[in-house]
Amino acid sequence: MKTILLKLRTLLSKDSLPHGELQFPIRYKLLLITSVVLLISMSGIIFLASYFFRKDSEVRVKENNIKINEILSLKVKSDLHSIKQDVHITASAILRNPNSANAIAKELFEEDQNFLLIGAYDVSLNPKFETLNDEFLQKYDYQKSEVKELLRNIQPKLKKSFGGTTVIWNASPRFRHPILCLSFPLSESKDTHTILVTLVKLDSLLDAFQTSGPVETFLVSEDGSVLAHPDAKVVLSGINLNDLPIVERMKKSTVDNGQFRYESKDGVSYLGSFKKLGLGGVGVISQVREAKIFEEVNNIQKRNVYILIVSLALSFIVVYIFAKSLSTPILKLVDASEEIRRGNYHIELHATTHDEIGTLTKSFVSMGRGLEEREKLKDSFGRFVNQDIAELAAKGKLSLGGQRKYCTIFFSDIRSFTAISEKLQPEEVVEFLNQYMTEMVKCVQETGGTVDKFIGDAIMATWGALRDSKHHAKLTVEAALRMRDKLIEFNKGRGTVKKPIIQIGCGINTGYVIAGQIGSSDKMEYTVIGDSVNLASRVESLNKETHTDILITETTYQEVKSDYHVLSMGEIELKGKSKAQKVYAVLGRKTDPNYPKNLSELQKLVGITVVKKGKK
Repeated sequence: MKTILLKLRTLLSKDSLPHGELQFPIRYKLLLITSVVLLISMSGIIFLASYFFRKDSEVRVKENNIKINEILSLKVKSDLHSIKQDVHITASAILRNPNSANAIAKELFEEDQNFLLIGAYDVSLNPKFETLNDEFLQKYDYQKSEVKELLRNIQPKLKKSFGGTTVIWNASPRFRHPILCLSFPLSESKDTHTILVTLVKLDSLLDAFQTSGPVETFLVSEDGSVLAHPDAKVVLSGINLNDLPIVERMKKSTVDNGQFRYESKDGVSYLGSFKKLGLGGVGVISQVREAKIFEEVNNIQKRNVYILIVSLALSFIVVYIFAKSLSTPILKLVDASEEIRRGNYHIELHATTHDEIGTLTKSFVSMGRGLEEREKLKDSFGRFVNQDIAELAAKGKLSLGGQRKYCTIFFSDIRSFTAISEKLQPEEVVEFLNQYMTEMVKCVQETGGTVDKFIGDAIMATWGALRDSKHHAKLTVEAALRMRDKLIEFNKGRGTVKKPIIQIGCGINTGYVIAGQIGSSDKMEYTVIGDSVNLASRVESLNKETHTDILITETTYQEVKSDYHVLSMGEIELKGKSKAQKVYAVLGRKTDPNYPKNLSELQKLVGITVVKKGKK
C-alpha cells in the first residue's frame, strides 16, 4: 500500500504530467471518488449495523436483567417465606408445649439441617425459648458461646422486629460459613411483644445466585450489606455495597424495580437493574459490564473494518485497472492535442475501444486531418494572395467592401528589366525573379508590411492598411532601406549575362486610401486604391530621372524626418497632378554613422550610373 501511495504521489506531481497542467488526472479522480464512495457507504453500513446491534444487545441485556431479577426475587422471597413459615410453626408449637421444646426443635433440625438456631424473645430480648442445633454445631465445629455472643451483638437490629418488620442480616462474618439471621414478629395481630429469631445456613440461596454468563447477581440487605453473592467469600466478608450506584438507587427508589447505566468507583461502566422483595428491605441486583455486553459487537466491528480494508484494496486495484484503460486513450488525446497546438496536425491515433472514447478518438483524428488540410490550404492561399489576408479570411475577420484608411504605400521596380529578360530564357527569368522577390518580401514582412500584389517585376506593399500601425511611414522607409542592403548583398558575385546586377527604384507615399475587397462577384482581391496609391507609383518612376533608389513624398517626409537623413529633390511635376510635388531621396538612418552623405555617395553605394536615358 505504501508503494502504491508513493507512486500515486509521483504521478500526481507537476513535472510528471503533460504540460505541467494536469494536477489531478482522471484516473486518480476515479480512484478517489470510488474509494470515497465505497469508504463512506461501507463505513455507514458498519456504523449503522454496529449501532443497532449495540442497541439491540443493550435492550436484550436489560430485559435479561429484569427477568433474572424477577426469577431470583421470587425464589428468594419463596425461600424466606418458607423459612419463616417453618420457624413460625415450630415456635408456636414450642410455646404451646414448652416441655416438648427439644423434641419439637429436633424434629425441625432433622428435617432441615441448615437451621442453626430457633428462638423466641420478649421485648427485653430475654429468651422465652432458645434451641440450638447440636449436630450443626458439632459438624461445623461451632461453640454455643459464639452464637450467644452474636445474639448479644445484634440486639439493636433485632429490636426493629418489635415494630412489626422483618429483619434480615448477614451473620456470616461471625462464622466460617454463609449464615443468615432472620427475625420477625410472632404475630402482628395477637402478640407484638414476642419476636422469633433464626440462624440458617445460606446454601440454597447461594445456589440460586450461581448464574452463568456475564451477568452478576447478588442479594443486598436494607443497610447495603451483601446477603447472597456468586462468590461465597464476598458473603463471608459481609462487605457493604452502599458506594455502588445501583444499591444507592435501589434504596432511594419509591418503586420496587428499576434499571440504569452507571460507573463504579474504579471507572467501569455497568448496566444494572434491581428488584425489591418487599420483605425486610432486601433487594436483588443484577449488573453486567458494558465491555462484556459489547465485546462481540466490537469484535464484529473490527472484522467489518478488516473487510472494509480488504474491499478497498481490491476495489482500488480493480478501479485502477479500469481507470487506466479509460484514461490511457484520454492521455493520448491530450498528447495529440499538444501536437496539434504545436502545429503538427498529422497524428497517429487508433481507437482501441468501441465506446464514446473510441468515437472521440476517431473524431479527433478526423479533426487533425481537417486542420492539416486547412493549414495547407491557408499556406497555399497565402502564397498566392497574402499570408495576413489568408489568416484573416480563415478567421472570418475580413469583411466585404471598402474602408477609408490612412496608411503608407510602397512601390518598387527593377531597372532595365526588359533588357535583362531579353537575354535570359523564360525559366531563368522566373528563377532569378523568385530569388529576388523572396529577399524583398522578407523585408516587407519583417517590418509588418503587407504585400498587396506583384506587377511583373514590381512590388506593391502597404503598411497600416490591413493592420493598424502608428508608425507605418517609418516602417515603410525602414523596409526600403533593408531592401537596399539586401540588394547590395544579393548583387555580390553577379555581373554576367546570366546573372545581371539588379537595381531598383522605390517610391513611398503616405495618405488616405480606400482599403478593402475589390473586384467582381466571381473574383475579388484585397487591395488599396486612391490618389495616394497613384502618387506612390508616380514617385517610384521618378527614380530614373533623379538617379536615386528610394524617393518619398512630402507627407511621408513629415512622418520620418526625425529618424532618417533625406535629400530634397525639389518640386517635380507629375503626370495626373496639377501641382508640383516635393520629393526626397532617402540617404540612410540617423543612427547609421556610415550613411551616404550626398547623392554621389548614394549612387556609388547602390551602383547607379548616371546616364541621360535609361531603358527598361
